[in-house]
Amino acid sequence: MQPSYERKGVQPNYEPMQSEEPVIAMANLNHYFGAGSLQKQVLFDINLEIYPGEIVIMTGPSGSGKTTLLTLLGGLRSAQEGSLKVTGQELCGAGKNQLVRVRRNIGYIFQAHNLLKSLTARQNVQMSLELHDDIPQRDMSARASAMLEAVGLGNRTDYYPENLSGGQKQRVAIARALVSHPKVVLADEPTAALDSKSGRDVVNLMQKLAKEQGCTILLVTHDNRILDVADRIVHMEDGRLSSNN
Repeated sequence: MQPSYERKGVQPNYEPMQSEEPVIAMANLNHYFGAGSLQKQVLFDINLEIYPGEIVIMTGPSGSGKTTLLTLLGGLRSAQEGSLKVTGQELCGAGKNQLVRVRRNIGYIFQAHNLLKSLTARQNVQMSLELHDDIPQRDMSARASAMLEAVGLGNRTDYYPENLSGGQKQRVAIARALVSHPKVVLADEPTAALDSKSGRDVVNLMQKLAKEQGCTILLVTHDNRILDVADRIVHMEDGRLSSNN
């Protein structure tokens, strides 16, 4: 079933320009955990297209399949059945090397910032660049510092995570996700550990920087306070995508 959706500022029957190709395209996507008699289906007939520059928010209760879908989109596991294309690459049945190539075009932001405690803010951001063979080593530190400046942490580049607030750590995580100018950013509950002001600041920052870079954001959240940043909202329930209405 093709999910209906809401989109800000236009009619619900919005259609992208014909020249646009989706950055993410899922068709009849199914996924299972386990095998044999213990096999359990966790995603059912997922159909969704997301276009360049869109911010799509996915809502739904815990256990509904949102994070599983993000891991498939992020190339963290191979899709099993149906079609899943990210930046034009088919991930259904994809091998390890193909998944690695796709991951280079994706930025990840998690509920827990997942910063390495032994590295400074700049070193944590720079780690993301080291996946890219086309970026000269000599440029990486400067690019990481510039990205931290863009997220308002230019004076915290040499701070370790233990000396940063929760909001500042999440800003470092955003810088790490966006420093390589990915085509897609996947965010899993990025405001869950933050107070309302810090959460709003973080989401506004994601929106601003992603729009400047022209990348697509798919954001999973339970936080109703940030739904207004979305171009579209879709809802996951029991492994199925449906309308948010």
